[in-house]
Amino acid sequence: MTAIQNKPVDPTAHLSDEDVEALGRELDAIRDSVLADRGARDAAYIRKVIDVQRKLELASRGVLLLSLFPPAWVAGTVGLSISKILENMEIGHNVMHGQWDWMRDPKVHSTTWEWDNASPADMWKHSHNELHHTYTNVLGRDNDLGYGIMRVDEDQRWMPFYLAQPLWNLLNACVFEYGIAAYDLEIGKHLKAKKRGTADVAAFQAQLRNVLQKVKKQATRDYLVHPLLSGPSALPTLGANVTANLVRNLWTHSVIMCGHFPEGVETFTKTSIEGETRGQWYLRQMLGAANISGGEALHLMTGNLSFQVEHHLFPDLPSNRYKEIAPQVQDVFARYGLTYVTGSMPKQLASAWGKVVRLSLPNGFLSRRTAKAVPVALVQRVRPARAEERAAA
Repeated sequence: MTAIQNKPVDPTAHLSDEDVEALGRELDAIRDSVLADRGARDAAYIRKVIDVQRKLELASRGVLLLSLFPPAWVAGTVGLSISKILENMEIGHNVMHGQWDWMRDPKVHSTTWEWDNASPADMWKHSHNELHHTYTNVLGRDNDLGYGIMRVDEDQRWMPFYLAQPLWNLLNACVFEYGIAAYDLEIGKHLKAKKRGTADVAAFQAQLRNVLQKVKKQATRDYLVHPLLSGPSALPTLGANVTANLVRNLWTHSVIMCGHFPEGVETFTKTSIEGETRGQWYLRQMLGAANISGGEALHLMTGNLSFQVEHHLFPDLPSNRYKEIAPQVQDVFARYGLTYVTGSMPKQLASAWGKVVRLSLPNGFLSRRTAKAVPVALVQRVRPARAEERAAA
């Protein structure tokens, strides 16, 4: 196999097609073992997390009724921030992935759960479950990759617009839930279709109404009803709700950045997934994600997306199982000579932001320390299209 154009030697070049498919069978076996073992302890886990989150939110909102007093404001704001993070990360994200559908509990099911987020569940499940997890890190297919506003790969044509992408990224982090809602609406795609005269305006308007209704419901609760119930503490309570939502947005954005953007995490071209086998799909997930090392509290607060590699390999497995299977997955990486990208949250976040800054500049302004890897089974299909796809990016 030939090295990829303008890149160091492909670190997967030692793998044959047979190796890749064998790797896939090993990962299938890990998944099957968890599916066969799901049971009461898993159900008890998610129900306990939901119970704790709801009690924490109720208690925090109760304390904030007295937020005129600084200690109450601090305690209530911290508690509300944590409850919102838990609801979005460990509960909402994972329930809507279908990780708990096997329980057949209509109250904890992907078809009925609606989360505390600006993006309606149905829209998010389409853009995240169906698109992002199918086309992980494929330029032009995975809309999660840079959310359509950032340059995320050297092969994307640089334009002066990208000089501001660190600022866009920071602003997006502050209003992350609204950015995700806008991205779920696929506004850019709609505008392009409208320009061509092929847009389904009625469908877009219906989706937009759903988002606006969801935002109105959230804003009414957090920024009107709860502050008014606080009486003399109305303004401090309003500030507490704004702060809690900001903290949740910044945290969620940071977790996503750590899992998808650090150096060593790879991107792929559209043509590279043509005819993709099960083993090649697994290999793409292995190369397209990174983990965060840490303790139990960090894993819980990230929704176990600190095990982003395991999540992308097995998005429908209960999140509490990722830590258990991580050693098995690491063993597969080691035996097949692949790099398991992981690091502390400060390290991964610094790496991700460094990449955002580096790619905001023309190629060559800042040196790249890590190699770009593309599965060897995909290399032959990648090379002929790279120049054409660079021009179209």
